[in-house]
Amino acid sequence: MPLSHLSILAIILSLSSTASAANLAAPSQEDMRLYDIAVSTNPKRLKADVEKLVSFGTRHTLSQTQSDTRGIGAARRWIKTEFEHISKACGGCLEVITLADTVTGKRIPDPSEVVNVIAIQHGSLDPKRVVMMSGDIDSRVSDVMNSTSVSPGANDNASGVAGAIEAARVLSKYQFAGTIVYAALSGEEQGLYGGVTLAQYAKDQDWQVEAVLNNDMIGNIEGVNGVIDNHSVRIFSEGVRIAETAEEAKERYFSGGENDSASRNLARKIKTLADQYMTNLDVMLVYRLDRFGRGGHHFPFNKAGLPAVRIMETNEHYDRQHQDIRMENGVAYGDVIEGVDFDFNAKLTALNAISLASMAWAPAPPKSVSIEGKVSPSTRLTWQLSQQKEVVGYRVYWRLTTESEWTHSRYVGKVESFTLENMVIDNYLFGVASVSANGNVSPVVFPGATGAF
Repeated sequence: MPLSHLSILAIILSLSSTASAANLAAPSQEDMRLYDIAVSTNPKRLKADVEKLVSFGTRHTLSQTQSDTRGIGAARRWIKTEFEHISKACGGCLEVITLADTVTGKRIPDPSEVVNVIAIQHGSLDPKRVVMMSGDIDSRVSDVMNSTSVSPGANDNASGVAGAIEAARVLSKYQFAGTIVYAALSGEEQGLYGGVTLAQYAKDQDWQVEAVLNNDMIGNIEGVNGVIDNHSVRIFSEGVRIAETAEEAKERYFSGGENDSASRNLARKIKTLADQYMTNLDVMLVYRLDRFGRGGHHFPFNKAGLPAVRIMETNEHYDRQHQDIRMENGVAYGDVIEGVDFDFNAKLTALNAISLASMAWAPAPPKSVSIEGKVSPSTRLTWQLSQQKEVVGYRVYWRLTTESEWTHSRYVGKVESFTLENMVIDNYLFGVASVSANGNVSPVVFPGATGAF
């Protein structure tokens, strides 16, 4: 039976499409530099930094600021000097600044200055795009208003500040397309004030903040439950954006995405990197903002509409948090340096370092991602085609609605849309990521305002 002209045309188009797909070579998803970064953090340097921070006696937000040896003022000046030493070693690659704000509140009854210390490693191609690692300078004992008693804050949170300093040492040896910010924040225990100040500064600077990695307690391996675990880490992330509008909430309610905020897909990205580049580290994604009924310094960034997560140990020891140093009924209380495991501290610092590096080397996440396919056998994703030269293409992702992580993906080239034929939109969740030639991929963006970065 002879073929019609339409049939011949359909065969030609099909062959053309197949040939085009066959010739579409996907870039490597592996950047060999990240393996080196993953083993570059130094436990001895971290220990020295935590010891120095502990030596200031107390770093309570309301502690003295004039002494050179005691109190939060001495601690933040030392942190600034350390960042400046790192910058000098890399030829001035860091801009080191302080951000101060005078605040009052429930736990700050009189106007007090809250000061953050920030080191900025400016990107070479996309300097307004920012990824950030933070730790908290301040410490406390049982009484949150006690600003004079000895409060070492070794794990909570000298371990996080030391991690940010060590990440700067490691990553300052490289150049990145995007900007990396290393932040030592103040006022966390008194009401998350340092994060509020930095979030506002980011807005004022017109930073496009792609990721905030808040590190709060990254050195303890022994839980109050008796578990000793040096190979797992928790990442907390908001599911529904606290900053969404009523209109956005209505759209999400009918289209899905309760589990796909930018923060949640940032957490998934970090886990993917750990699985690829690190050994003996299991990432537990915890699908809630923070520990039950508690908070941390990523929250002010979430409130500002920015992607932010909390990275911390898996098993907490409550006898070593927010406690006066004492012995009671044979139990030792207090956040002392003996409770910090520095090999573990180095491991979680390395997790931050590879995450910052990969995202700073990767292109920006796609913008204006949208999806269509209602009452259709196929699903079509559309996004804004980037003009940045580091974007060589895009990868589309999908998973069943019951899956917690992305299970499938396909490289589709440098296009602005792609149709997944015979994949019904009702049965899956979808996303898109930007791809670079150097092996790095952006976090996945879920369609609409729900998942936008």
